[in-house]
Amino acid sequence: MNLAGHSEATARRGLELTPFRGLRYDPDRVGSLAAVTSPPYDVVVRPDGVYHLQSADPHNIVRLILPQDTTPSARNERAADTLHRWLDEGILTADSEPGLYVYEQRDDADRLLQRGLIGALRLTEPSEGVVLPHEDVMPHIVADRAALMRATSANLEPLLLTYRGDGDTADVVERTAEREPLLSTTTEDGYGHRLWSITDSADLARVQTDLSHHQALIADGHHRWATYLCLRAEHPSPGPWDYGLVLLVDTLRYPLRVRAIHRLLHTLPISDALAALHGLFRVRRLDVPLPDALKALAEAAETGNAFLLAGDGSFHLVDRPAPELLARTVPEDRPALWRTLDATVLHATLLEHVWRIPEDSPTHIAYIHDTAATVEKAERGGGTAVLMHPVREEVVRDLARQGVTMPRKSTSFGPKPASGLVLRTLEF
Repeated sequence: MNLAGHSEATARRGLELTPFRGLRYDPDRVGSLAAVTSPPYDVVVRPDGVYHLQSADPHNIVRLILPQDTTPSARNERAADTLHRWLDEGILTADSEPGLYVYEQRDDADRLLQRGLIGALRLTEPSEGVVLPHEDVMPHIVADRAALMRATSANLEPLLLTYRGDGDTADVVERTAEREPLLSTTTEDGYGHRLWSITDSADLARVQTDLSHHQALIADGHHRWATYLCLRAEHPSPGPWDYGLVLLVDTLRYPLRVRAIHRLLHTLPISDALAALHGLFRVRRLDVPLPDALKALAEAAETGNAFLLAGDGSFHLVDRPAPELLARTVPEDRPALWRTLDATVLHATLLEHVWRIPEDSPTHIAYIHDTAATVEKAERGGGTAVLMHPVREEVVRDLARQGVTMPRKSTSFGPKPASGLVLRTLEF
């Protein structure tokens, strides 16, 4: 699907970002704002990360986004009860008037500054070409997130969407960021976070008019977007379920960084993984530290598909797949750009045909953002870590514009918004 070929109706209707009354922590009721935040639910390395965040503050947002109990229904009920209790106790309070929120992330040591707008975005189907997905989703994750959202009647953390504008919206964002923020905190990863609200009717009108001419790419949050669409179908329209909480970043002003999402194969010992590759890929053992191994992976990825396996104390660079293997295993009904993706070869060739690992089973495979954690878990559990090289952003955008989705968990755009700074309830 080429964006230039969309119908006139689609072209007239772009992004519709609406103000909402944000739920925010009362800083006088919690230990610190930094202590109640969390990375997005799918970035937290469970269970260690959950325990760490829970111990940081009794009101940490992880108790809502990753509630702990014996059954899924009990977990969701616990999250709903916790949210309502925090509202009753004034731990979370609603802002007095609806607004859009300018959100800033800064890491001076890494020379990083990102600003975007948090708001309630009108939901659209991919076929409308307004919000473009670039990855497939796993049904069981969508079902899990939907059950949590039903129970809490809340959008607990924003998705990360990008667009390319550099117009009136960018001007409003920059001018707003010159004011005193609603909140300012620094999390333990060294990132500074600041939040402002936009409630002026003229500024809101400028933003909404400008965004109505733009489309967005889902950078992070495909499962939550699919959850939004699922729940919209269950509720009467028009209504609050027609919208979902997002952070919208103008990448002409603030380019995102793209990182890989790695795979942990719980039930596949690395000795078996390597033995199965004989004659199908070139395999080289690397007895070097992780940074040097990743550098070798990047160099190999410049000329073709390449992966880094770990789990036995060493690294194994896997590249140069046999052409006849790819011809036999990679579907031919997609563009050449899709067929040559590392994620495509991993899922279609290695997981499905060589290792025979079901990609949608949490028992067999985990998707982890942290490289060192993936290696450590493989070594500790006797499995195989598959380390990926990140795909370029222009490749992601090109495929999305063609209406072609990448294999699930192909990319990790960032920096991701911290969870816990502003929430959206669907009850008022």
